[in-house]
Amino acid sequence: MIKDQPGQPLKPTPASPASGGFGSHQQRQRRVFQTSRNQPATSRLQKTPMPSFARLRGEEKKLRVAVIGGLEEIGRNCTMFEYGDDIILVDLGLQFPEEDMPGIDYIIPNMSYLKGKEKNVRGVIITHAHYDHIGGIPHLIPMLGYPPIYGLPLTNAVIKKRQEDYKGLRPLNLHNVGLNDKLALGSFEIEFFHLNHNIPDSMGVVIKTAEGIIIHTGDWKFDYQPTGEPPADLQKIAKIGSEGVLALFSDSTNASQPGHQISESEIGVNLEDLISKATGRIIIGTFASLLTRIKQIIEVSEKLGKVVALGGFSIKSNVEIAKELGYMKFNPKTLVDMRHLDNYPHNKIVVICTGAQGEKNASLMRIANGEHREIKLVTGDTVVFSSSVIPGNERMVQRLKDTIFRKGAEVVHHQMMDVHAGGHAKAEDVKLMIRLLNPKYFVPIHGNHFLLRYNGKIAQSMGYAKENIFIADNGQIMEFTKGTGVLTKVKIPSDHVFVDGLGVSDETNIVLRDRQVLAEDGMVVIIATVDSKTGKLIQNPDIISRGFVFLKEHKELIEDLRHRVKKMVSDSDPLSWADTNNIKNKLRDNVGQFLFTKTEKRPMILPVIIEV
Repeated sequence: MIKDQPGQPLKPTPASPASGGFGSHQQRQRRVFQTSRNQPATSRLQKTPMPSFARLRGEEKKLRVAVIGGLEEIGRNCTMFEYGDDIILVDLGLQFPEEDMPGIDYIIPNMSYLKGKEKNVRGVIITHAHYDHIGGIPHLIPMLGYPPIYGLPLTNAVIKKRQEDYKGLRPLNLHNVGLNDKLALGSFEIEFFHLNHNIPDSMGVVIKTAEGIIIHTGDWKFDYQPTGEPPADLQKIAKIGSEGVLALFSDSTNASQPGHQISESEIGVNLEDLISKATGRIIIGTFASLLTRIKQIIEVSEKLGKVVALGGFSIKSNVEIAKELGYMKFNPKTLVDMRHLDNYPHNKIVVICTGAQGEKNASLMRIANGEHREIKLVTGDTVVFSSSVIPGNERMVQRLKDTIFRKGAEVVHHQMMDVHAGGHAKAEDVKLMIRLLNPKYFVPIHGNHFLLRYNGKIAQSMGYAKENIFIADNGQIMEFTKGTGVLTKVKIPSDHVFVDGLGVSDETNIVLRDRQVLAEDGMVVIIATVDSKTGKLIQNPDIISRGFVFLKEHKELIEDLRHRVKKMVSDSDPLSWADTNNIKNKLRDNVGQFLFTKTEKRPMILPVIIEV
């Protein structure tokens, strides 16, 4: 059970009758929460007056902001705000590994700057429930001393559900907030405003400080006809802008694309047309977290008298959470178990599953490969890719499409018709946000460096001077004082922290480098058996090659290498055998140089000395 106050159950926000299923939080009574600077961050929230910014400004402090993750990649989003002894964090996400990171599960932000400052962390604010914003919580919150986490109800429910996978940890200090609530976290006053994305309960964050107002958008778009939730609160955003905004930190993911982001309602119309005309089964691959899309598909299927089966543990969990909290409303009979699909005609079946990115073990890939226990592709099936392709996944997705076509099914994707709407603002949306808030400084976040540049160019096209647009790197400190901002050259640690199996370490770079060497050039094992007293070879060295060269086709090279190893060992001073590490290092260096000269490859060299 999620906790609002220590020991007290969290109460779900009821869905508003006019909300179409996704509960409205704007009608909730406003609350004011504060944690004292002298209290532990995990202490009970109290209703107390807001901080006096006039008093704080007299202390001549500087507001220091650093984006610890999310400025050089898509993922591991985390932004730190520090003012004197008060620190807050916005989002604690993960990043999925790239192709050159074999064996890595995912990457999380580096919290080493906060070591020794854990008691200063007044709270963590989560903008929405996507893993690139919540995925680091199980690993990082314990390091930070379990500070309170603030999010909207659905966000907190997903966080709570994921935490069940990590046994032995303390319960999270989770607190539901409403869009009209205010938080006082040390010297920070926090407010929220509703934005659209592709998951309910997405919000922007207003951070009021003695030095000015900072806006953090999280992931966002403007959708004037959203599904099951109200449009973004433009009136409130404009009101915040009228108060004077010092800096706007804004999502850059789709800023390079012209125009406005397409509305979810348009996608709903196309999906209904597609599902209604299908003569066979419809199998829709999407993201488990794309709850607005999943909600549409279930509602359309129910309207057309079709049943829906969910494929993938994460989709089932998210739908269960959304239904329990009132964000989804449908007849329980609409959802059926995959094992019972044979009881229904093919033209009455819709399957929603994960795997639209070509993930190896996801439901859609297992269905396509004939490895799924409950469903096999047949002629007449239609597979819909209701998602965009994440950069880097193009080859896997195309291979998946080829497999589906070979099984006789049809494929529909977003380039053929609008069956997916992005969750991120395009160029014209960014312009409107800038106009509404009219910030003094514009800070692009959430994207690779080139995307930050495109986002910055939007502000520049609207008359912003280059010096008022901060294109920062991960960890680069921005300072704000007396209404003026500076992008400094100072950086705090922001390098990758790898999660590999059960291990979490920023030293995994060494392991990762070894894996890359093995993947690219293989390894050579040299086994030398020597007399422990004299240091002389007892037999010829054994040479083992894995992933480097095929021994049978390179006998001359291997024999040459064996001869050199034999000569090196024989020429060594017998007294030096007291230090076998020294001998191994010499073998490693000399053999590595020899093999590079012969092959221009650098395999991993593993010398093994056996003393008998």
